[in-house]
Order: sequence, then C-alpha cells, then structure tokens
Amino acid sequence: MKRPVTFVIYLLLLLLAGSMLIPFLWMVSTSLMNELEVYQFPPKFFPSVFRWSNFAEAMTLQPFPRFFLNTMIVAAASVLGQLVFCSMAAYAFARLRFARRDKIFALYLGTMMIPAIVTIIPAFLIINAFGWMNTYWALFAPTVSSVWGIFLLRQFFLTIPRELEDAARIDGASEFTVFLKVILPLSKPALATLAIFAFMGSWKDFLWPLLVTNRVDMRTVEVGMANFSNLYVTDWPHQMAAAVVVMLPIVIVFMVAQKYFVRGITMTGLKG
Repeated sequence: MKRPVTFVIYLLLLLLAGSMLIPFLWMVSTSLMNELEVYQFPPKFFPSVFRWSNFAEAMTLQPFPRFFLNTMIVAAASVLGQLVFCSMAAYAFARLRFARRDKIFALYLGTMMIPAIVTIIPAFLIINAFGWMNTYWALFAPTVSSVWGIFLLRQFFLTIPRELEDAARIDGASEFTVFLKVILPLSKPALATLAIFAFMGSWKDFLWPLLVTNRVDMRTVEVGMANFSNLYVTDWPHQMAAAVVVMLPIVIVFMVAQKYFVRGITMTGLKG
C-alpha cells in the first residue's frame, strides 16, 4: 500500500518541479527566436531556427561588459561587508553580555517588519547629501549589513558549545581571537548561506541602482536589461538572451556553495 502512495507523491513532486522550470525554458526558447516568432499566435515554444547570435548581439547592443564589472564590484562589496559586519554584530548578540542585550536585539528584529520601500527615500537623501550619486559607494553602501544576516548568524553561533571558547580563554585568547579563531571557522555553513543570499540580493537588485545612477557607465546588469524596452516596443529575443547570461552567475554560485547552503539552513535555528 505504501509503494503506490509513495509513487504518486513523487510523481506530483516531479510535476511540480517541472512546472517551476517552464518559465526558464520559455526564457531560453525566446532568447533563440527572431523578433517575428515572439509575436506569433498561437505562440511557439521552439524556434524554427536557433539564433545563437542573439547572445552575442545582446552583449554588444548594450555595454554589458561594463554592466557586469559594476555588478561584480557591488556584489563583492556587499558580500564582504555583510560577512564582516553581520558576523561581528551576531557574535555580540550571541556571546557577549551587556545591559538590555536581548531587548536591543528584539528591537533590531522589529525593523524587519518595516517594508524596504519605506526606507528608500531617506536612504536616497542621505546618499545625495554625501555626494555619492553615480558612484560605487551609492550602489553598495546600503547593503553592507542586514538585520536578517545578523539574525541568521546569531542563531548559528548559539549552537556552538561555549566550552570551546572557554578553553580558548583559559589559554589566554582575547575576545577577538575567540571570534576569529574559534567561532568563525566553525560557522562556514552559515557564512556561506549569508554570502549566497547577499550575492543574489545584490546581483538581482534593480530599483536602488536605477535611483542612484543616471550614467550608463554606472548601471548594473538588471538596469541594463531594462534598456531593451522603450515606450513603444520591447526587443524580447535580445532581452531574454541577456537575462539568460545574467542568470548564469547566480546558478553557478548556488551550485558551488549548495552543500554549505543546505547545512547552514538546516543547522540555523536549532537553538533559540
């Protein structure tokens, strides 16, 4: 009796997983069509002729090499900033004892309920007051720390036995040495998870780079893809070709760090 039920469950999960792939397959298919095929009705799922040249043309119609360079710089700064600042703040909330620590942390978590769109205007005014418009500082400064990242690492740090850091202190280790030599090496899964989310969030960000840059040479890949659309028409084949290329780094990063990602999600939150 269990085998038929198991088969049906796996079949439903397989169909559900397959349905998730349909938009991506449609994107790849559109990227290989010519402009007339995109607007045919009934729509075609496969192009009559595979136009691989769409990818090369998409990279030259817009200055995508510059867009990729900008996005890589911003993503690297965002990942590095969150790993440094979030880990330090999380260690303080998880291991250090100071007055009203838990209340401050609860207040800090409360800011997660504020929609990000609400903070865009104040952040924009601050960036503009600093004179950072059209600079890398404007692109990555708001992303070098996150409440979610602090929460994630704090929950992981709480699962590390205190006996390890007590033994290090007995040997004469300072607080920073305990953090750097004991806590961080044991937290690679959580750090990898945070790095993946920070990279994905920075790589896919569209609204903030659109607001703080108005020069083409400072645009990121997401904003660059929007340049294929104008008031009257959208160049769907080249836009989808650019989307496929832009998506590849995220897929590669996730596949490389998948083991740490799963371990980090699994182990975080075992102890509150």
